[in-house]
Amino acid sequence: MPGMQPSSTDPLARFRAAAAARAEAGLKRLLRPRTPDDDGLIDLASNDYLGLARDARLARAAADAVHRWGTGSTGSRLVTGSTRLHAELEDALCAFTEAPGALVFSSGYLANLAAVATFGKDALVVSEAGNHASIVDACRLSRSRVVVTPHKDVEAVEKALADRSEEHAVVVTDAVFSVDGDLAPLAALHEATLRQGALLIVDEAHAIGVIGPRGQGAVHAAGLAAEPTVVRTLTLSKSLGSQGGAVLAAPELVDTLVDTGRAFIFDTGLAPACVASALAAVDILRSQPELPERVRSRARELAAVATALGLETGEPAGAVVPVVLGPPHLALGGAATCAEHGVRVGCFRPPSVPAGRSCLRLTARANLSSDDLAVIRVALTAVAETKVNA
Repeated sequence: MPGMQPSSTDPLARFRAAAAARAEAGLKRLLRPRTPDDDGLIDLASNDYLGLARDARLARAAADAVHRWGTGSTGSRLVTGSTRLHAELEDALCAFTEAPGALVFSSGYLANLAAVATFGKDALVVSEAGNHASIVDACRLSRSRVVVTPHKDVEAVEKALADRSEEHAVVVTDAVFSVDGDLAPLAALHEATLRQGALLIVDEAHAIGVIGPRGQGAVHAAGLAAEPTVVRTLTLSKSLGSQGGAVLAAPELVDTLVDTGRAFIFDTGLAPACVASALAAVDILRSQPELPERVRSRARELAAVATALGLETGEPAGAVVPVVLGPPHLALGGAATCAEHGVRVGCFRPPSVPAGRSCLRLTARANLSSDDLAVIRVALTAVAETKVNA
């Protein structure tokens, strides 16, 4: 039987056609390199919630680490990629979050891959519909059976656990959801997992440094920090102003990740400069416990401005404030309007959000000034006027 004939002599034709279709639908994405002075726009697009990414204390720590340890970690964590700094950061994260154990990764994405995939194909994974793409990919790579439950639906989670045929099960959820900015019902989810003999994994990416009186995260704020059946993942690239990720878990799970976690074993360790700057950020959070409340207060102010202008938003749990505009072209136009008025915002379109829910994502920062908020109000007013006339 003859093999299938190629549909085209040009193997790249389908990519050009798909790119044209994305552009027509308003889904084309562009890389926009920032300049050192950040071109003068007020930043509501980054994840630098506490304003630490350019803090001189972090920069000094990173520079000192480069001079002492070099520019790279030189290998995987199990070979040459673990420095004394890595151990210090793991100890500092445990002390700050009251976690029983910690393991640092080169990204929050890999931390999620490791935490979820480690449970293997003989476990059920119950994943919340609003979870970040890194969790979605981790579920796929786990080779487990995966059940996706509706947003914040604890009853659906417990039903999936109760109906399983697998002996082992894990529930995974964002703490603060990356687009909607709302908070997962962690206490209720933990109760459900306890009743059904399952573990709970919570991605604290948007919660660490923001949620709780001292920014110790949503798990800590829910009173679950000491629970051995709760696993936390986090990133060092948002509130902590650095790069990398970590898993916080019971010693048994940390040991398992070191022994069997492919995303840990086969990845080059986090660069010393990033480790040192994250460590400095944790020290700043300890010494300035007012920073988390400051960023939450700014987020509430941003949401109040949007609501007063008739724009669709929600009550923010942390730093994330979505402004839903609907079709992708309205979100693109809204982002451009904000830039024209001196404000950079995030622009989220499918597949990052469902169809018809394209939005601007405003991310509050602890160091936003009253003058900044006045400029932001003018920018959002222009967005609201454009939406009415669309």
